[in-house]
Amino acid sequence: MEHELAPLRRELLAGLHGRIVEVGAGNGLNFGHYPAEVGEVVAIEPEPYLRARARSAAEAAAVPVTLRDGLAEQLPAEPASFDAAVASLVLCSVGDPGRAVAELRRVLAPDGELRFFEHVRADGARKAAAQRLLDRTGVWPTVGGGCHCARDTVETLEAGGFRIDRLRRLELGPSWVLTNPFVIGTARLA
Repeated sequence: MEHELAPLRRELLAGLHGRIVEVGAGNGLNFGHYPAEVGEVVAIEPEPYLRARARSAAEAAAVPVTLRDGLAEQLPAEPASFDAAVASLVLCSVGDPGRAVAELRRVLAPDGELRFFEHVRADGARKAAAQRLLDRTGVWPTVGGGCHCARDTVETLEAGGFRIDRLRRLELGPSWVLTNPFVIGTARLA
């Protein structure tokens, strides 16, 4: 699936510059796609195994990457200290998405930009109901490593004080997969 995601990672990160915070950096698959104009990526990853894998990706990256242990809901950063923030396939698995969005808002400079690429709740009533049921019963979060397939991330961003500037919905893989559809876009502080 990474061959499908690589062009989306490039799209997500294109045009970024300055100091960037990436929440839930995972194993660092985004690092190789940051443009040369980025001065520093501060990558937050709470999981030790993934952070260790991200360290290798950071060493190979063309831009400086600083890895930090931390949670999206409590970012280890000063207020207004980043030019942009990146949330890529992470807001589905944070414990409190509203708090994570508040933290992203806190650490962004007033003219900062949020780039996001996330899977979201389906538009179709039957699939959305199945996603909600699997989240509510804990089935999907258990098998999906903490992932929740029924979150409405765009609504959470807007409720958290972001204005969506650009949004594109897409499907990756078969449409019946619980983690379809996806959204990719940009947002700014409202």
